[in-house]
Amino acid sequence: MALSTRILSKSRQLCGSQSILQKENTIPVRFYAKEAAAPVANKGDEILKNIFLEVKAKYETALGIFRKEKITIDPDDPAAVSQYAKVMKAVRQKADLFSESQRIQYTIQIRAQDVPDARTYLLTLKDIRIKRGLTDDLGAEAMMMNALDKVEKEIKKPLMRNDKQSMALLTAEFDKINKKLGIRKEDLPKYEEQLELKIAKAQLEELKKDAFEAMETQKKREEFKDEAMPDVKSLDIRNFL
Repeated sequence: MALSTRILSKSRQLCGSQSILQKENTIPVRFYAKEAAAPVANKGDEILKNIFLEVKAKYETALGIFRKEKITIDPDDPAAVSQYAKVMKAVRQKADLFSESQRIQYTIQIRAQDVPDARTYLLTLKDIRIKRGLTDDLGAEAMMMNALDKVEKEIKKPLMRNDKQSMALLTAEFDKINKKLGIRKEDLPKYEEQLELKIAKAQLEELKKDAFEAMETQKKREEFKDEAMPDVKSLDIRNFL
């Protein structure tokens, strides 16, 4: 039961965090209408009720998908990782949740939109990457900082983001970096898919660890000490929902 709870908790976290962020959760237009009869004191309760109902609906949608789809807890099997990624994608689409790349984009928008200079902006992006558990395998960040150093040396001052002419110089340097690394805008969907598979593998590894811990705890109980624990890959999460 602990295992299935772990999976569902991920869904609840996503639902809870995004329901507050999405535009449809702002105060409905009808609250501003002159003929609105509800007292001002009850508006907050109505908003909270709507948020709760939306989160509940998203959670039930996710639960319904988990009850139907087979998840094999084997992070070392590419087919199992791919299947798990497809299941989580179906959950996001049907429950209207953010993908990982969308969550990163939203975080960047919130944290970096008011950053005035390019250097702090790049450092903010690096901090977001680290906190999201992502790696810079290509060394792109170092290249970008070197490009910024080059531009700032040329303009003889810190590069501000509202300096369009100087930012164009930095953008040109970034284009060179992308070309060198073989990164193309038209390949972004492929990169997003690779990111989702990487995240799916990491989540399966976490689920596998949780399953082992749950079984070890169970094995310590007197009535189960002589029983052999099943292979994690043989577990069917649907039986615990």
